[in-house]
Amino acid sequence: MFTRRTFLKGLGIAALGALSAPAYAVGIEPFRLNIKRYALTPPRWPKDLKLRAALIADPHICDPWMGLERVRYIVDQTNALKPDIILMLGDYVASHKWQYDPIEPQAWADIFGGLSAPLGVHAILGNHDWWDDAQAQLTGNGPTKYGKALINAGIPLYQNRATRITKGGHSFWLAGLDDQLALYPSKRAKRRSWRGLDDLSGTLAQVTDDGPILLMAHEPRIFREVPDRVSLTLSGHTHGGQINVFGYRPVKPTPLGKHRSYGHVIDRDGTRISRHLGVISEPRHLIVSGGLGCSILPVRFGVPPEITLVELGSDLIA
Repeated sequence: MFTRRTFLKGLGIAALGALSAPAYAVGIEPFRLNIKRYALTPPRWPKDLKLRAALIADPHICDPWMGLERVRYIVDQTNALKPDIILMLGDYVASHKWQYDPIEPQAWADIFGGLSAPLGVHAILGNHDWWDDAQAQLTGNGPTKYGKALINAGIPLYQNRATRITKGGHSFWLAGLDDQLALYPSKRAKRRSWRGLDDLSGTLAQVTDDGPILLMAHEPRIFREVPDRVSLTLSGHTHGGQINVFGYRPVKPTPLGKHRSYGHVIDRDGTRISRHLGVISEPRHLIVSGGLGCSILPVRFGVPPEITLVELGSDLIA
């Protein structure tokens, strides 16, 4: 029987839920840490080339949401995964106002310098690493003060360059793009619109053999332009929407659509097969990490922070 007592009890539970959800989104979930795992063998990747890659994306370092102690914890957890290679996908700095005094970049970069993998630690910059550097915005030149901090910590920075890496008798190429939204409109710098500093064709032109290519690109928006010559594109930027309520993610759509801005994306739109010419265009693969930090607002709900672990040369996990 529906009574006044049960109505008031239900109303109280609803009110508690309405109050607790924001508290959880601000005070609990941003401090969680998941290990998100993918296993696949994308096109052009040799089945017998086993590679474990840990992805660090979008930490947006600031107090109290991503302080130095939390960065140390993330470094320890990443090293504990024993990856072959560690790839840092940009947006190390938090530009939002919901923080205490900024943390000196060299302080967190030196902690990231403690990341360890046999094939090294490799980094690209994200849009906030450009936007938060007034001098770089004025001159249009990098690597920005955040990129310099990483270099000083012994972490190589990829700004439209590719390098050849060997593991177990096999070689592959690691390529990294500069940011696609690096420079914002500025009358002082005489820029009327947003300008990216990425050079996809110039970066891939540095590849000198037919080895497979891993491409680091902070924003996944470039994916539509990536040729199937690239085995796998790795991105961050979207934070998985940062909020996920029954599948709704308030994230700006990528060229592939809003619903394909997080996780493992397989694009078959460009697949072409010609029986007469024998031409085959493979599906293209993209993995977008949900990242670690927060942007705009210090809120995460339904998308806990993650270290992304990609196992290449393994069976596909849907």
